Amino acid sequence: MILTIAAAVFVFGLLVLVHEFGHFITAKLTGMRVDEFAIGFGPKIIGKKYGETLYSLRAIPLGGFNDIAGMDPDNNNAGERGFCEKHVFARMIVILAGATMNFILPIILFFLIYATVGVGVPSTEPIIGGLIQDMPAEKVGLQVNDKILSIDGQKISTWKEFTEKVGVLEPEQSVLLEYQRGDQINTVTLSPQYNEREKRNLVGVQNSIVYEEKSVPESFTLAITNTKNITVMMIEAIANLFREPEQTDNLAGPIGIIQMSGQVAERGFVPLLSFAALLSINLGIVNLLPVPVLDGGHFVNLCIEAVRGKPLSAKAIIYTQRVGLALLLMLMLFATKNDLVRVFMK
Repeated sequence: MILTIAAAVFVFGLLVLVHEFGHFITAKLTGMRVDEFAIGFGPKIIGKKYGETLYSLRAIPLGGFNDIAGMDPDNNNAGERGFCEKHVFARMIVILAGATMNFILPIILFFLIYATVGVGVPSTEPIIGGLIQDMPAEKVGLQVNDKILSIDGQKISTWKEFTEKVGVLEPEQSVLLEYQRGDQINTVTLSPQYNEREKRNLVGVQNSIVYEEKSVPESFTLAITNTKNITVMMIEAIANLFREPEQTDNLAGPIGIIQMSGQVAERGFVPLLSFAALLSINLGIVNLLPVPVLDGGHFVNLCIEAVRGKPLSAKAIIYTQRVGLALLLMLMLFATKNDLVRVFMK
């Protein structure tokens, strides 16, 4: 539990810090007044004012904000330094900077991993690198780093052999699995579970990862390529949510992300950094969706203003923001429902 909480705070804190820093630094560079830079929501735990900006840490580490003067034109007390008084293109830069930083962060994280640890590739050895929660392998007590030795007396030498033997079993068919943990040889009875989505039998294990060394230039190139490829895949996955509504059952909310953070953290700090990179890309994409109250929605409003030569009316902005907020709340409730089903309907 402590590891899960620590991992979740680290991941959420890192993503929010980077996102809000993007808004913060571009607001400063374009001459806007930033009254507060906060990590978290709710009651203030600690705060320190430097210059005109209060830097604070708040109790709920699931977000953050920048209090930029003049975001509301009717309450601008910063004169020409207010957000609403700046040129529309300056405001566009500030709005897009948060999501932009969420795409820069994965490049940095992947580069650090590749340049220091190497590029992870699946190991051919039959060693468990990860366990899927509530699947047969976890339920019978198998652990990460256990080495599979045999199934029903048939020797296992590679991960491929292990998956092939599991794949040909009948659903719920019991087998005697021999494995090595440290210096001890143990056996356990294991029954595979048929997975409808993948159309095959699974026991809920992932193979281990080995790392190949890469040079600094190679690491940088791979970091950019990996970030680009993951971004494309995530955009396609979001598009599939509209084409295949049943896919929404896979949506995860804060509870699910917290759980996943703990599970990934059990595999080590490097996997946790990779997980943070994936979430950062996801956050960047979601924030750019043209939904009012999200950065993408604000950007659309600014584009309309650039074309019209004047901003939308306050009434129109309030109406669209209410609609956008309602949509986000519905999505959050649905994702939280999925999380609760996973937790309590095991």
